[in-house]
Amino acid sequence: MMTLSDSPHSKTPEELYEIFESSEEGIEADEASRRLRVYGKNVLKEEKRSFLSIFIGQFKSPIVAVLIAAALLSFAMGHTTDSIFIAGILFINSILGFFQEYKAETSIRALKKLTETHARVVRMGLEALVPSEEIVPGDILLLGEGDLISADIRLIESHGLQVDEATLTGESVPSSKDADKIFPSQTPPYERKNILFSGTHIIKGTAKGLVTATAEHTYLASIAKSAQELSPDSPLTRSLSLFSKKLIVVLAAILLIVGAVGLIHGLGIGDLASVLIAELVSAVPEGLPIVVTLILALGAYRLSGHKVLVRHLPSVESLGSASVIATDKTGTITQGYLSVKETEVLDKEALRMCAALCNDASQEHGDPVDAALRVWLGSEYEPIRKHNSRVFYHPFDPKLRMMATVNQDHQKKERLYIKGAYEALRTMAANSVQELENLDKAHDKMAVTGLRLLAFGISEENWEDPKKWSIRIVGLIGFADSAKDGVADAVSHAKNAGIKVIMITGDNPLTAQVIAKDVGIWQEQDRVLNGTEIEDMTDERLYDTLKRCSVIARALPEHKYRVVKLLQKEGEIVAVTGDGVNDVPALKAADLGIAMGGGSEAAKSTAKMVITDNNLGIIVDAIRQGRIITANLRKVIFYLLATCFDEILLISTAIIAGVPLPVHATQILWINIVTDGVTDKTFPMCRQEGDVMKNPPRRLEKQFFDRWQIARIAWVSIVNASVTLAVFIHLLNNDYSYEAAVTVSFSIIVTSQWVNGILAQKENEPFLRNIRRSLSINPAIWIGVAIGIALQSIALYLFPHLLHSISPNFEMLGYIGGATIGVFALIEGYKWVEWILKRAAKR
Repeated sequence: MMTLSDSPHSKTPEELYEIFESSEEGIEADEASRRLRVYGKNVLKEEKRSFLSIFIGQFKSPIVAVLIAAALLSFAMGHTTDSIFIAGILFINSILGFFQEYKAETSIRALKKLTETHARVVRMGLEALVPSEEIVPGDILLLGEGDLISADIRLIESHGLQVDEATLTGESVPSSKDADKIFPSQTPPYERKNILFSGTHIIKGTAKGLVTATAEHTYLASIAKSAQELSPDSPLTRSLSLFSKKLIVVLAAILLIVGAVGLIHGLGIGDLASVLIAELVSAVPEGLPIVVTLILALGAYRLSGHKVLVRHLPSVESLGSASVIATDKTGTITQGYLSVKETEVLDKEALRMCAALCNDASQEHGDPVDAALRVWLGSEYEPIRKHNSRVFYHPFDPKLRMMATVNQDHQKKERLYIKGAYEALRTMAANSVQELENLDKAHDKMAVTGLRLLAFGISEENWEDPKKWSIRIVGLIGFADSAKDGVADAVSHAKNAGIKVIMITGDNPLTAQVIAKDVGIWQEQDRVLNGTEIEDMTDERLYDTLKRCSVIARALPEHKYRVVKLLQKEGEIVAVTGDGVNDVPALKAADLGIAMGGGSEAAKSTAKMVITDNNLGIIVDAIRQGRIITANLRKVIFYLLATCFDEILLISTAIIAGVPLPVHATQILWINIVTDGVTDKTFPMCRQEGDVMKNPPRRLEKQFFDRWQIARIAWVSIVNASVTLAVFIHLLNNDYSYEAAVTVSFSIIVTSQWVNGILAQKENEPFLRNIRRSLSINPAIWIGVAIGIALQSIALYLFPHLLHSISPNFEMLGYIGGATIGVFALIEGYKWVEWILKRAAKR
């Protein structure tokens, strides 16, 4: 079968008749049935993954494996509640992931809906109405205004044909088609004016065409195939996966070393095994998926208040990580419809009469130019048309580049009204030399601003023969798809936040550059890249060009897809916006695909987020919220890892040093309840710390584990473990019983982790630098600590024997309080040093 790549646009209808064994009369019904069996139905194929494979895929993350191990170990230790809780969270996450991924599979079915229509087919000279799925290559189709194109078609005849190809090209202006044109084989799709593409629809005119491709051989299907690629994991998922792999290796090494040393020191096998298992359980941050889910869920809820609907929960964090926004133009940056932007008027009354009468717009439909004129005229539109009845109609002719009507007023006087390209109307203009010179200057001035220009004229004689038309041009009108309010501010905020904004559109370069300049995306030193240029570039050269490029015009879906994949390859976290079928491949490949609420179902089904208000400003505001969420994730990761490692470090150091164990296995598990169990759940409520949009986005590998984060985790772990072990040894050396010393060290670990949780609410400055802000940044943390204090007090004073402890007296409480103050001072002092160093680095 001939396909798009076989260049039907470069062949004459006669050549195609021979290739497809067809004719102007169409094919026979029996032959159509045979071809339907050979080529299959004209529907997009669906490659479905089974329910089971999608569900199993939810458990492939290394951190999930670690948490399953933690659940099993907790169960083996007799902590049934903990194991059930961890398993429950894992199950809920897997169910959510399953439904989200399954929903994404509907993108192909959404594309399929674009071809579920009927078509007028000519077979053996007779017209018939058949379901579009039964169309076959070689069929002759008859098409008219409003028809949806259900196959790729080479035009044989066309009359004033204008087609909306926005879902494929992104252009807001209809494309004029001409059956008589023949183009070179390498002509890009958006310039193939003799081809109708599946998934587009006719705005004006009539046509007759030969079907050259159906189903998966159409250009639409080539886009759909790209949508089958699995979306990349979120930055959070990738970062945690990398961390979990390293954590497994580190823990295995620590436990082997500690176990060997414990045996050398003569520690009993049973005691050693019990401690090592408890140490492993404490080392796994089982609370992490719970808190991450809470933070993301709360973030999704907050985003819904900002007109952002989250379809894939991990994408909430992707917002905060985005380093590049690849945005389309129509409907996101611009209004998505044409409006009158500028005029040059010679005769105001005549211009308005012409704009109203040489117009086919109605309340329900109309081409974008006619609709814009209708809005421009306002309440005058209907009265003018009512009192000037149409007696002659010359539809838009792509060859003459004009349309005309003759209307009769209430005095039965007839007048010709004409609109079209200025160059076309000027050849028949009867204006004075001075008027034409002024019009030439006005035309050139408006043209360089990227406006779509039309000239308007009138005549009162010789309207029967277009060749004898002599008109008076009464004015020029420039149309534009204007930028939305707030977009320029949004672009400015994004750039200040270190986010690169690239506009990728199917529109022509001049129009795209003008819009991009208006909203601040394009600046004088920036490059405007054409889609055809991308095809000739290597990846290395393209990436180097993208560093200086802010606009890509005449972009095809494969160009946008390639740009996204290349940016990701270079370490960028890419957010892509789109609303058309042409955006589907890039939306699927992006780290964060954002569809517009008014866009196609294919785009919304593929995207991870849907913006209910099609505006770039909403996206930038969502990024701000995403950064707050990311900051809270970073804080809770720091807190949980610091609490895990201080316990590991404490036990490991004690075993290696040959001193008695400062805590029991059951105490370690209790610590996780009264510290992590109650305080980490408050981190989602932490408020914004400073202006998150003033800092550039962190690279993926540094998002949660940069050198500052690692150093802070190490310092807190060392401080907590060292202070606890020092007090424990001091008590043993001063004739305190082992039970008393263990009770104090056990309590110090708990209180020092509460201190760490409180200080972790602020990452960018010390606690004492602004005490009011420190106390109010997250009021929920104080509730968490209060619950922890209550639980710890109940355990020590009512049931101490259950935790191998004794009820502490005032002297023991003094040691606990003094050690806690010391921990606070050491951590706070470190934060002051870090704050000073960071400020010095920015200077």
